[in-house]
Amino acid sequence: MPDRAPTDLHNWAGNIRFSPSRFEQPATLDEARAVVAAAPSLRVLGSGHSFNTIAATDAVMLSLTGIQPEAQIDALNGTVRASGWLTYAALGAAVHRAGFGLHNMASLPHISVAGSIATGTHGSGNANGNLATAVAAIEFIGPDGELRTVARGDEDFPGSVVHLGSLGVVHAVTLDLVAGFEMRQYVYDGLGLEAVTAHFDELTSAAYSTSLFTPWGADPAFQFWVKQRTADQTHPFPQANWYGAPLADGPRHPVPGMDPAACTVQQGQTGPWNERLAHFKAEFTPSAGDELQSEYLIDRADAPAAIAALASIGERLGPVTQISEIRTMAADELWLSPSYGRDTVGLHFTWVSDFAAVRPVMLALEETLAPFDARPHWGKLFSMPIGEVRSRYPRMGDFEKLRERVDPEGKFANRFSSAVFGGAAL
Repeated sequence: MPDRAPTDLHNWAGNIRFSPSRFEQPATLDEARAVVAAAPSLRVLGSGHSFNTIAATDAVMLSLTGIQPEAQIDALNGTVRASGWLTYAALGAAVHRAGFGLHNMASLPHISVAGSIATGTHGSGNANGNLATAVAAIEFIGPDGELRTVARGDEDFPGSVVHLGSLGVVHAVTLDLVAGFEMRQYVYDGLGLEAVTAHFDELTSAAYSTSLFTPWGADPAFQFWVKQRTADQTHPFPQANWYGAPLADGPRHPVPGMDPAACTVQQGQTGPWNERLAHFKAEFTPSAGDELQSEYLIDRADAPAAIAALASIGERLGPVTQISEIRTMAADELWLSPSYGRDTVGLHFTWVSDFAAVRPVMLALEETLAPFDARPHWGKLFSMPIGEVRSRYPRMGDFEKLRERVDPEGKFANRFSSAVFGGAAL
């Protein structure tokens, strides 16, 4: 089990440097269990798509990517049991080959299954829950190295799925499958702010999954991305325009000036779900590749007012925003999910890679969103006081009791989790 110099470890965007005392990459599950049992303190490194210190540790950092991954399809029960360190790109391909589908994917398929679930990461669609809502069972290595499975229906299940890495090392998850399906996607250019705020529900219900992109600025205009299941003809596409926005005359990248070759196929070309639900192809660098990110999740009923409020500070947002994305997701009952208890809209910001320039704008953004009880994405940048973040989760106290029972010595704690669950400053 090799050690690696701490300076070699960094997150996906290269903006967070990890400094563990030791890096472990076991080759078998038994070796991983032994590492966990022996370590006094430990965190797990996933795919590295985090923009804060949620995965950081000055103790032992564990990666399971040295273990041969598995994706076992149970056609009879309509589930897949997958290694937690698999990316959605690899899992999606395996599920598609078996004739099944996943209900949703995030914007990029490069992220790991376990890390995405642990932070409540999501795709889009009014009726689609976030990625964690597909979990039927989750398998942990506990602090003593023993294996523990929590399944849907168990008392601890709603608190165990979105867990911020604080309940153990996830080595496998079982996900619900759906029948495989085909999709096509279209992009519309230049959708006006007034149309977005006046017709938000009509826009987001137009297809299985939708996204609105804007770089903000003084007079924001939006790209409108529509991902339609080919079997769904509720709103037949393509249409020449959508609330005044014309159909794009070629492929588009969400970030102005970027090559659309990195994006999944558009312009109505039919393809399998796993090649359309994400925005970016697995073989390309996703998004801009050099960036910071934040996201704030609010009640869907507040979306028009919140978007109008953001437009009021658009001139401040524009210079440090590469692109901003607006997506929807259905409510769920997972205790630490940003969509807990309310149908949700995510307001996502891909910032320039300059924290000194971004931070004051991020503070102004959070102040603007304060009336809307925004919940920050657990894996991205935010400056909200941790007490405010805690107050947005009605089951926070229940999760803390679960954490104390499962990991009484705090083996899986780090500075980030100690702040979230102890109320200390980050």
